[in-house]
Amino acid sequence: MSSDQSSNGGTAATLPPLTREIDLTPIQRKTARKSVAGSAIGNAIEWFDYGIYGYLAIYISELFFTFDKNSDSALPLIFTFATFAVSFLVRPLGGVVLGPLGDRIGRQKVLVFTIIMISLSTAAIGLLPSFDSIGFAAPLLLILLRMLQGFSAGGEYAGAAIFMSEHAPDDKRGFFGSFLEFGTLAGASAAAILCTTLAFIVGDDGMLEGWWRLPFLLTLPLGLVALWMRRHLSESETFVDDVKEPGEKQSAMGALVSLLKNYPLQVLKLFGFVILINVAFYLVLTYMPTYLSTTLDQSTAESTFSLVIIQLLMMAVILPFGALSDRIGRKPQLIAASIGFTVFSVPAVMLIQTGSLIAQIAGLGILGLFLVMIISTISSTLPALFPTAVRYSGFAIGYNISTAIFGGTAASANTWLIDQTGNVLIPGFYLAGAGLIGLISVLTFKETAGRSLRGNVIPGSDDSKRIAAGEHLVGKINK
Repeated sequence: MSSDQSSNGGTAATLPPLTREIDLTPIQRKTARKSVAGSAIGNAIEWFDYGIYGYLAIYISELFFTFDKNSDSALPLIFTFATFAVSFLVRPLGGVVLGPLGDRIGRQKVLVFTIIMISLSTAAIGLLPSFDSIGFAAPLLLILLRMLQGFSAGGEYAGAAIFMSEHAPDDKRGFFGSFLEFGTLAGASAAAILCTTLAFIVGDDGMLEGWWRLPFLLTLPLGLVALWMRRHLSESETFVDDVKEPGEKQSAMGALVSLLKNYPLQVLKLFGFVILINVAFYLVLTYMPTYLSTTLDQSTAESTFSLVIIQLLMMAVILPFGALSDRIGRKPQLIAASIGFTVFSVPAVMLIQTGSLIAQIAGLGILGLFLVMIISTISSTLPALFPTAVRYSGFAIGYNISTAIFGGTAASANTWLIDQTGNVLIPGFYLAGAGLIGLISVLTFKETAGRSLRGNVIPGSDDSKRIAAGEHLVGKINK
């Protein structure tokens, strides 16, 4: 606790203490670094799994959903992305079950379970026979495995973000949290690079003959590494201290009831902003290779090349953007990115559609810039919308319901709209609409940069008391 707090007696004593990186002991620093690594690698694997499905969608549609070889319809591709969406429809169930469970038994135990489940279900996709081998059982088994992926993902991202943010010092939570999204981009980039390299080496025919399976099977050894790391992690002091009393450590159902009764507006705020997060993420980083292939007749390798460049550039700047949010606040950065998507998405897609490689990279770069401004802060922003006792429940439920409706359907909806209208600028309009919704949501957020996550109060709600206690808060001017 700072000297300013100590000098204000009882007022400061009632406030949850702030933690600064400079005040951490060597053991606490080591624990924080381990939590960052354990959370980030699991998140990287999750997005590697989702990424390879998107990049291999062209092959999956032909192997599992081409029921009539003589048809030239877009239906197989639509079915493929609809199956992609199925996993998202199951994610809210995972959030409802795993979120309250994480508030009850701890974040670390749930994260061990989710990495096992998502690794096994993804690797199993690589073992599936095609439609030509076992008929309609093939797409049905694919759908089942996607549902298992979705259930585990319903607890994975929220748990990883919360686990990391609760271990991070309050004054560096944006920087620490950005490592989680660095893992997201690393997983997506690895998926893009692997799929592009495979397609370039063996060609489309080689991919269809069986090489498409390799990326899915690689999830198993990666998952074992993540499991080993997560088994050696400990719960955060924030969680242990805030739920240590028997009366505070409520049942999983009790956490769910408490969330819906006491914090419905917080869930709604998160829900609205996650519309932008997921529409932007899945359209830009997952759907884009298929979009470029179908609208510009590019090969899989060509359509992925530009995206790999953008993802690597995003990885280079995501940590500085996370650190920037610790200095200027989360809201200014999120507001700027939301406005950017609203105003510049359509022009960016127009650049992509020129067919010029330079213009294509420029258009993707515009979208990538606004996306990285958002994802660099969400791991530090969204957990701070809720107090400790219902943090996992609120994040997991609100995030996954919004993701199921808008994120999982983004690719199939855009594919269908383009097929029906012939308008290749549909993704730009879709992103602009999501940007406007995201902006409205962000304007309702409290500034939480530098605020404590401890205590069962919403972070940022005690700003007036902290200012009275002499604290200097990011985004606030002391009078």
